[in-house]
Amino acid sequence: MLPEAPRMSATPAHADPAALRARLAALPGVSVRDTDHAALGYDLEVRVPATAVPEAVGLLDAAGYFLEGMTGVDWLGERETLLKEAKAKAAAAAKAAADAEAAADGAATAPAAAPQEAAPGIPEEDELEVVYDCNRYAARHRVSVRVRVPRSAPQLPSIAQIYPIAHWHEREIHEFFGIVFTGHPYLVPLLLPEDADYHPLLKDYGA
Repeated sequence: MLPEAPRMSATPAHADPAALRARLAALPGVSVRDTDHAALGYDLEVRVPATAVPEAVGLLDAAGYFLEGMTGVDWLGERETLLKEAKAKAAAAAKAAADAEAAADGAATAPAAAPQEAAPGIPEEDELEVVYDCNRYAARHRVSVRVRVPRSAPQLPSIAQIYPIAHWHEREIHEFFGIVFTGHPYLVPLLLPEDADYHPLLKDYGA
């Protein structure tokens, strides 16, 4: 009797969630974070620069993930909020240091140093974001790919050549947020007039 041949896995090695995570994390400028599916609805959060979107999405496609949907987000006002928080934190830290120094010297509390205008991690301007939700039922694994672009020049490469369903998702996001998807073959509105020059889901629309 001939020995039984080893069984080949129906799932390619790169489709394993751990292998996929490692491949995504190896891309330049990409950060990957494991998340609580019960709390957030996905297992992996992948933040990518605009230039890495096709490669990151291509890895998901090759691993058997499908594109559930794409969502636009307007972060108008975020920069101002982050600056205020950074200034308050810097002022508190400066005052604590001055109080400690004054206590050590036995002198009156020195005035706190003025906080700087900027802090690391704060964008130069408010941004728009696109969220790509990908899923693989067989692995029960859901991935959220997030990419941000400046509001003054919102532009991303199209992924319609990878996921054809993205063709209309990108049209819709362009229509409502004004993000330009370079390489898209037919970037015209779905619901608004074709000559519409406004984007009604921007937070400052109509202001």
